[in-house]
Amino acid sequence: MALSVDVLIVGAGPTGLFAAYYAGFRGLSTAVVDSLPEAGGQVTAMYPEKLIYDVGGFPAVRGRDLVKGLVEQAAPWNPAYLLGRKAEELRRGDDGLDVVLDGGEVVHARAVLITAGIGEFTPRPLPAGDGWLGRGMVHFVPSLDAHAGQDVVVVGGGDSAFDWVLALHPLASSVTLVHRRARFRAAESIVNQARELGVRIITDAEVTALREGPDGALAEVEVQVKGEEPVVLPAQAVVAALGFTADLGPIENWGLDIHQRAIRVDSTMATGVERVFAAGDVAAYPGKVKLIATGFGEAATAINNIAVTLDPEAHLFPGHSSNL
Repeated sequence: MALSVDVLIVGAGPTGLFAAYYAGFRGLSTAVVDSLPEAGGQVTAMYPEKLIYDVGGFPAVRGRDLVKGLVEQAAPWNPAYLLGRKAEELRRGDDGLDVVLDGGEVVHARAVLITAGIGEFTPRPLPAGDGWLGRGMVHFVPSLDAHAGQDVVVVGGGDSAFDWVLALHPLASSVTLVHRRARFRAAESIVNQARELGVRIITDAEVTALREGPDGALAEVEVQVKGEEPVVLPAQAVVAALGFTADLGPIENWGLDIHQRAIRVDSTMATGVERVFAAGDVAAYPGKVKLIATGFGEAATAINNIAVTLDPEAHLFPGHSSNL
């Protein structure tokens, strides 16, 4: 039996998570679908440990803490999370829309809100890690505690790679960063922080092999340093933080007005396709500013207009939540 909800939210980043809360506040049932296996979108995938300074009410908030708070905020309304799943096809159904997920599962929704950020994330592959995903290699770290006491090799040279290094350093037995260039894309301040902690950093090098131990689990990593003999490191985990590519994927075939990977919307956040709305970085209109704070406001605008679309007798403005 197909899942049936009032609103299907496509994208589990901050905007989508806040929309799930606000839909519950408006008495609407929701499901949230995202191609990543964890809630949080770009924040979780790219900079979970980075401090964010432009969210109202927080002088600074760590990315993972913001996501945790948003999930907790939505939790009383019991949104259904369909993570690690892709929304592929949009069909007109009875009293709404049918969205077909990869694998063929159909979600029936009376309205759809697209909060896909800059699109569907596809991690850049680590060639030597072919076949190791989920067997010791990850692209991001859902739980830091899972790596307590482990030897961890982080591959990459951007902000996210150093974020993982700094987050894992207090817990892991050892953390080594391997980068194929001598220069880093990461901010100089976090590179210096890693150096000050004594993190081993190997540059001009590539991971050439992952090897299992007698128990079949990941045991060591071979690193080829330019012009030198290979180095073998103990490793029970490899974090391949090589960045992500992003595109709107199948959403581009939904009949939306798309320009430069963004969906044009009006002041109600409607897309022009009946009962399909968009909010957050994926939504475009004149004067748009792409901030998490902007996405929160757009999510509330979209959900309130969806509520009226689904029930013309409903009020656009539901009152302040503090009055409840």
